[in-house]
Formats: sequence, C-alpha cells, structure tokens
Amino acid sequence: MRIEKPNRIIHTYKQQINGTIKEIMPLYCPVRELDWVESWDPKTVYSQSGLVEKDCIFITTHGDKEVVWIVTDYDVEAGYVAMFYHIPEIVITKLEIQLSQENPHTTKALLTYSKTSLGVEGNKILETFTQEAYDLMMQSWEKAMNHYLAKGEILRGLPDF
Repeated sequence: MRIEKPNRIIHTYKQQINGTIKEIMPLYCPVRELDWVESWDPKTVYSQSGLVEKDCIFITTHGDKEVVWIVTDYDVEAGYVAMFYHIPEIVITKLEIQLSQENPHTTKALLTYSKTSLGVEGNKILETFTQEAYDLMMQSWEKAMNHYLAKGEILRGLPDF
C-alpha cells in the first residue's frame, strides 16, 4: 500500500446572483446548465427525475478523456450542492456551492473547488489552477447566470468554464 500526501489546491469565490435560492438552485444541474452555459455539453446523465438530485451521475469530456461527475448532496432548502468529478489517473475535483439569501432579490453564492492531483498530468492541471484563473472562471459563471436569470438566454462569448 502506498500512502501519499495529496497535491491539492483549494479556491473559493463569492458571487452575487440576482435571484432567489429557489430560482438559482435548479440551474446547478447537468441538464439545466444547457440553458445558461454556452460551452456545456454533457454526454450522459443518470438521474431518477431527469434533473439534478443527490446521487445523480453525469459524464462530460476533457480532451479525449471521460469525466465522471457524482452529485453527493443537493439540498434546495439549505441552498447547498456538493459534487465530485474524476478524470481517471489525472485529478479528482470537489465542488461545493453554498447559497445564502442576502435580500429578496439577491443571493450570495460561495463556490469552492478543491482539486487533488492523481499524477503527473494532474500536477500540470494544478499548476494552471491559480487563484487568478479561478476568479476569471467564477466571474464568467456569475455573468452567465445573472444574464440568464435576467433575460432567459445564454450570454455568448464568455471565456470557457
């Protein structure tokens, strides 16, 4: 047995989303992201309801690799979502989203990504997973979601996230 100290990077970002928790939570879904994320393209979604739920599994791609996502917690009342994705032999990422209603029309979203390398390729991914790169991704996500909530359409031309 090999036991190694993980090579892990964790970044957190606070977004301001113009909507209520009940409006926002359904958008953290592999199916509903098609409504507001230009580059989103899941291959398969395994779900009892057809939408996001605890234990929902979905598959996307990263280059020529399949990425398996598992939703481990989805609680609308608590405004909380947790999921992991795994790129075999490369990286495991945990995403946690905690929403809190700031006023009747604005919600704070605290998003935390924790990436753990599983080898040389994973180490290269972690090298590019800087706070600046993460902030840019989260700013794009925030703009895309706010645009969708206001206009009901995808905001095109943002950096890929």
